[in-house]
Amino acid sequence: MPSACDSLLDDIEDMVTSHDPTPHERQFARRNIVPRPRRHQLQPAGEELQTDSVIPGTQKVWVRTWGCSHNSSDGEYMAGQLAASGYKITENPSDADLWLLNSCTVKNPAEDHFRNSIKKAQEQNKKVVVAGCVPQAQPRTDYLRELSIIGVQQIDRVVEVVDEAIKGQTHTRTHTHTHTHSYCVCIAPDVYDPLFLSLSHSCLNACTYCKTKHARGDLASYPIEELVERARQSFQEGICEIWLTSEDTGAYGRDIGTDLPSLLWELVKEIPEGAMLRLGMTNPPYILEHLEEMVRILQHPRVYAFLHVPVQSASDSVLMDMKREYCCADFRRVTDFLQERVPGITIATDIICGFPGETEEDFEQTMELVRQYCFPSLFINQFYPRPGTPAAKMEQVPAHVKKQRTKELSALFHSYKPYDHKIGERQRVLVTEDSFDSQYYVAHNKFYEQVLVPKKPEFKGKMIEVDIYEAGKHYMKGRPVEDARVFTPSIAQPLQKGQVSGLPQVTSVRLLDDRDCLPLYRSLSLSLCLFHTLPSVSFTHSLSVEQSL
Repeated sequence: MPSACDSLLDDIEDMVTSHDPTPHERQFARRNIVPRPRRHQLQPAGEELQTDSVIPGTQKVWVRTWGCSHNSSDGEYMAGQLAASGYKITENPSDADLWLLNSCTVKNPAEDHFRNSIKKAQEQNKKVVVAGCVPQAQPRTDYLRELSIIGVQQIDRVVEVVDEAIKGQTHTRTHTHTHTHSYCVCIAPDVYDPLFLSLSHSCLNACTYCKTKHARGDLASYPIEELVERARQSFQEGICEIWLTSEDTGAYGRDIGTDLPSLLWELVKEIPEGAMLRLGMTNPPYILEHLEEMVRILQHPRVYAFLHVPVQSASDSVLMDMKREYCCADFRRVTDFLQERVPGITIATDIICGFPGETEEDFEQTMELVRQYCFPSLFINQFYPRPGTPAAKMEQVPAHVKKQRTKELSALFHSYKPYDHKIGERQRVLVTEDSFDSQYYVAHNKFYEQVLVPKKPEFKGKMIEVDIYEAGKHYMKGRPVEDARVFTPSIAQPLQKGQVSGLPQVTSVRLLDDRDCLPLYRSLSLSLCLFHTLPSVSFTHSLSVEQSL
């Protein structure tokens, strides 16, 4: 039987007749529609609006960082992102609504401090977000349960995680991904403190005692052009000293078809007169092939003649167990080559006492190395087995033996004075920070040796000439030369402490999702600077003066 519609409708277009309104007429008719107003109950005068909504970006955040200069760079970046998003970075943990704790997994004591800070925050009913190598390497640890976590390769999502933590939500961001760009925005430290410039992520090593590799993954170097642009912008913002940092500076570029000297030659072109560049830690294997180039770079007047080359042990047997991929002869070659061609260069090194399997003969070889070179900067570390590392499963040296060896090496280090022969010298130094006791300004000469100078405001951030009149184990004291030329390295008015560094010179507004109310509260002109403060990050030299960087 035929359908009832068959004779009436052959095509869908037959539904539209000549009597129907045109699209233009329908659009015009909408303009004549008057919406029906809703009646709102007025809020009584003086009564506070009650709401369960939380507006992220209006709170105070305290940032605490432990560990290496790379971790400090990450901490400054995260603080800068939060400040640019509207959060106020405070140096008073009691005033903060949320604590951002950026951890280090190199030693047990650092992790203990981190864990204790979490407990303290919870006792004070503070919201907590944890970051750094500890949660990245072991996110399922009991004391990290029910906490928001930011992995070391996810710090660009810090605002997202903090926003959710402020709202009472827990988020974990620990998935690894390959970085294709460097982190530019950061929170400015004190006016003339150094800026940490991270060159890469992770390293090429697989040391048996190190847990950092587990956390940070494979080497990922940032492009030269982005690092150079960041350095250029930093100097334009008034920075007078840049520290290059990485897990292994010497390995830079091996994953992207370039190398460290290529980067350094581009960076030195950007350094204004009176400013300085400091190289970060490099392991012997990756610097050996660049020794000639490194000599020329370290001789540059605006690059500190300083290099941190950790040896860890002078015993080849111990180095093999550590999987350090070099022998002691390689370290000696690097040191001898640089000392011969860059007179006065400072070679800093690290030594681990009591690594599993270390014999008395092994330890004596390390003692002899220190006697030969009398390193002016020596970081002595008693071995701590880190859970999950191959070294933790090895047969351990008894605790009392490790302690005794650490004590003996420390006594040897204190037995010589590296700076006495410099009394009477005239040196040019860059003044950058307060001394640990706040009685002096701290300056550094060409060899990155610490020189204490009178605390006169006009010296801060300047390069001045001093006469050395006193020397201690870890420092010299200098008397400013009268009528000497003072170099002002800044090519612009320096940023004040806590201002956001690295922002583009444009005005933009952060976009919010539908869950955020009152979006105008979160808008921010990125050309404005936020006058907040970031708590200083303290690094304790195992045998030298402790000072805030």
